[in-house]
Amino acid sequence: MSKTVLHRAESRGDANHGWLHSKHTFSFGDYYNPERTQFGVLRVLNDDYVAPGKGFGTHPHNDMEIISIPLEGDLEHKDSMGNTSVIRKGDIQVMSAGTGVTHSEYNKNSDRPVKFMQIWIFPREKGLTPRYDQIELDDAAMENNLLQILSPNSDDAGVWIHQDAWFHMGRLKRGYSSSYRLKKQGNGVYLFVLSGSVDVEDIELHERDGLGVWDSDAVSISVKSDRAEILIMEVPMGN
Repeated sequence: MSKTVLHRAESRGDANHGWLHSKHTFSFGDYYNPERTQFGVLRVLNDDYVAPGKGFGTHPHNDMEIISIPLEGDLEHKDSMGNTSVIRKGDIQVMSAGTGVTHSEYNKNSDRPVKFMQIWIFPREKGLTPRYDQIELDDAAMENNLLQILSPNSDDAGVWIHQDAWFHMGRLKRGYSSSYRLKKQGNGVYLFVLSGSVDVEDIELHERDGLGVWDSDAVSISVKSDRAEILIMEVPMGN
């Protein structure tokens, strides 16, 4: 029998710093909920709004796989590995912090905000060599389809990380119905609704709701609104 955990959008932690407004699905910063510290190796799922011209100054990370998915605007990245880049909606960025890296993230524009998902995943081992990558996703391939955007394999679709995790994104139309089959036994799925309404395992989810499912081989998905955009994160349940 599959197990589920439901996180409604309004139940998330809310941190409003003016220049940054962040919603935390899991404990982060000053928001701590002992029942919501992580889902398997998925440690952070932040829904971030950064005001025009503002951003995160240079700060350190280590032993974490950090994924950024822009939803709106342009996010400028600089790091101690020498990478300087801008990521936009339709891109995905990954940084393996490993033995240690510093970076900054700024809203490149002075006239409009940046909105992006910031996701942290524990790597399968510590002390790895830091690395950085970003790609532009195949926008058309997301139409009424679950497009793989991340995996553990450098020769597979999307970016890759040091963990047995797979991410998929889709922009789906009303009537879309499918079953997501897990790639690895023992993994779970955390599905996050970016927009619209979907039924997952017969549980109705709306914009910014999240549902974790584990002890299951597959997860059923059906779209209830005219359009829906979803992010599926399959991750190991062990830490």
